[in-house]
Amino acid sequence: MKTSSAMAAVLALFTAAQLSAMSNSLAPTDPVPETELAVSGLTPFCKAIMNGDAATVEKMIQLGEDVNRKSLGKTPVIFAARYNQPEILKMLLANGAAPTIRCDKGHSAMKYAELSNATEAMQVLRQAKKA
Repeated sequence: MKTSSAMAAVLALFTAAQLSAMSNSLAPTDPVPETELAVSGLTPFCKAIMNGDAATVEKMIQLGEDVNRKSLGKTPVIFAARYNQPEILKMLLANGAAPTIRCDKGHSAMKYAELSNATEAMQVLRQAKKA
């Protein structure tokens, strides 16, 4: 009888520990801010564009960075338009970036600028279209 009680107690403790571990693993976690998300495939060039780091973008262009190479399905021009980086956008265009290349989903740089309310980037893209 003592053995049965001891076994039942051990089994109860084991079950409680298992349930506790399961509830902890299923508990919602705090949302991770977008800036801290680990984005696989984002090139350092496009990350510098997103962050508005014109000096790094310029240096990378001087070192031979492809100004039309897609990252996460989007061109550097699209990143500059999406994050309203007009000076970087001008730099990309001056160095041969094609403003007409669309993302892998078929959207243009202008569409990304419009969706982001990136008015300065839209102005640069309009000027580039006229040229």
